[in-house]
Amino acid sequence: MERFAIDELKNWKEKADRKPLVVMGARQVGKTWLMQEFGRRFYKKVAYISFYNNNAMKQVFESDYDIKRILSYLNIEVGFPITPEDTLIIFDEIQNAPKAFESLKYFCEDASEYHITAAGSLLGVALHQGVSYPVGKVELLNLHPLSFREYLYAMNEKPLADALLTKDFSLIDGFAQKYIYHLKNYYYVGGMPEAVKNFALHTDYTEVRSIQKNIIAQYRGDFGKHAEPRELPRINMVWDSIPMQLAKENKKFFFGNIKKGARSSEFELAIQWLLDSGLVHKVSRVNEPHIPLSSYRDFSAYKLFVLDVGLLCAMAELDARTILEGNSLFVEFKGALTEQFVLQELIGTTQYTPFYYGTEKSTFEQDFLIQKENSIVPIEVKAETNVHSQSLKAFHEKFKPKHSVRFSLLPYREQDWMTNIPLYAVCVV
Repeated sequence: MERFAIDELKNWKEKADRKPLVVMGARQVGKTWLMQEFGRRFYKKVAYISFYNNNAMKQVFESDYDIKRILSYLNIEVGFPITPEDTLIIFDEIQNAPKAFESLKYFCEDASEYHITAAGSLLGVALHQGVSYPVGKVELLNLHPLSFREYLYAMNEKPLADALLTKDFSLIDGFAQKYIYHLKNYYYVGGMPEAVKNFALHTDYTEVRSIQKNIIAQYRGDFGKHAEPRELPRINMVWDSIPMQLAKENKKFFFGNIKKGARSSEFELAIQWLLDSGLVHKVSRVNEPHIPLSSYRDFSAYKLFVLDVGLLCAMAELDARTILEGNSLFVEFKGALTEQFVLQELIGTTQYTPFYYGTEKSTFEQDFLIQKENSIVPIEVKAETNVHSQSLKAFHEKFKPKHSVRFSLLPYREQDWMTNIPLYAVCVV
């Protein structure tokens, strides 16, 4: 399996002013594997320390932050001398050792010659529960589920994946049917590493669904273990409602669909917990499409997406046979899956922060807006080749953006006012 985040780690390794690196991401997205694989490829030695059920190592950090003393204990724990430049130190499950997390500040200030990475499940939640964040003393890397291109690599389709980066659509469109075949499978399998690895080995949709349900069960277990008991029912209600919310034509998160008469204030903490855990993405509405988009955010209106399109399929109990029945996958739940996929690709493979456009009185909405090169780009998402819709055209005529984009299953096409990009090429936007 290949993760393109390895390249970001290589850049981090080569920095003269390198700081400890914290890998953020939801449970099961492959943080531990990424750090260990990076160490295996680019270092002579890997000093892996997990704080899961490791009270002895946790105690090492409790008395003080004397880095020389801490390193002497780490040497004993890993069984070899940790040396600067050629050893990668990995602190895993660091949320179980708050003092170890705080020690990263002192590694940065007093021992910057050591290469150190850290990660932990629900670390985002832990940072809101009394763990002191070493502000300005660490770097962050956000790890997401495998992107579509990473999925193609896993399916032994590296040339197909790399062709997308050329942006040569005279070449790319020649393989449209092959891309669409893999795209449909990706909608079902998603990008969770265990599911992708299993599908690459066995091509068994039933096994994939079993893995996905197990991951979802683990997430529910985390709700119970780590959330405040009074928030637990609300977290479950928000999580369970997301497939239904995305299935609506108007995908704005509507609290009345969770519980009759519900108000947003009742669920703010639950939604924030899911955001902190990395399990959901929040896309805010803007009422005016102007730069900077963040200044026009409507905090009361947003869409919620889950972290992975395959998990969304599992949550919606989308039957595996839809994969084998041609276009039926795009009939059942088509809008939700396609918009989830595009959002996932925008977040995981581009530098843009997606918003969406709409107002309470607006007769049309725009699926996504991004800020690109000092201009606003509206994005319309279509699941198939049937692209008859007036919303993007109406937006263009009203606001006159320099560029407008539609993602669909049609081939690449440039028009005077809009560019159609195939769904499998979201990464080139």
